[in-house]
Amino acid sequence: MRETESLVAARRAPPERAQPRGSLREAWVSRELLFFLAWRDVKVRYKQTAFGILWALIQPLLTMMLFTLLFGRFAKVPSDGAPRPIFYFSALLPWLYLSNSVSTGSMSLVSNANLLTKIYFPRIMLPAAVAFSGLLDFLIGSVLLVGFIAYYRVGVGWSLLLWPALVAQMVVLALAISLFLSAVNVQYRDVKYAIPFAVQLWMFITPVIYPVSMIPKAYRPWLAVNPAAGLVEAFRHALIPSAPIHWDLFAASAATTIAAFLAALAFFKRTERAFADII
Repeated sequence: MRETESLVAARRAPPERAQPRGSLREAWVSRELLFFLAWRDVKVRYKQTAFGILWALIQPLLTMMLFTLLFGRFAKVPSDGAPRPIFYFSALLPWLYLSNSVSTGSMSLVSNANLLTKIYFPRIMLPAAVAFSGLLDFLIGSVLLVGFIAYYRVGVGWSLLLWPALVAQMVVLALAISLFLSAVNVQYRDVKYAIPFAVQLWMFITPVIYPVSMIPKAYRPWLAVNPAAGLVEAFRHALIPSAPIHWDLFAASAATTIAAFLAALAFFKRTERAFADII
């Protein structure tokens, strides 16, 4: 932790009169600090673990096997013609990234209270570091997904070009939610208890276990309220062109993500001056 404090002090932003605190410009100037904090989060996550980075494969792999058995073989949930392991794994990768990033990111300010009270640096770096550190697990899981695609001989198409844009949208969505919840958590510690329950509910209203085609058309517009719904479906379509995609739902997801990020960033900037006093 002393190493972290020393680097933060060395990389802290210029005086407030030079750049407004909390601005994205200031965060960009301190981007080296972001990379350091993200790498620190990765090392802390797997410190003193027997399997280490292999947990990035174990978690989605075992979850996929369980979903394939329970919902595929027993419950006969349709997979829109795609091989069930790929159907579930392609949705689990972005979902696990979102759920883990939001759960950890919402606690990022409180868990680094010693840094907040000692020195100044762009506070946005803490939830942003969580969002970027999670990309390593996502990348490792994606390599395994490529293996599944090769094994089942799924022909990918031009829709795969959507993948980088979807990853960017995924990171922005995770950061937006983490910014808001981490700021609220500084003042109201109820967030710590509400997050696990909320994440469970969030999974059931996101088409991870089931395809969007299972939902009656009368209720599908409600999916637009959940920005993860269109995102997860688009991830499936990017890998499995035969899997249908509802472009209106995807457009609503992208618009909601951008709006949520701008609103969360404004809220974070408005409240961050009091973080060190309240925390």
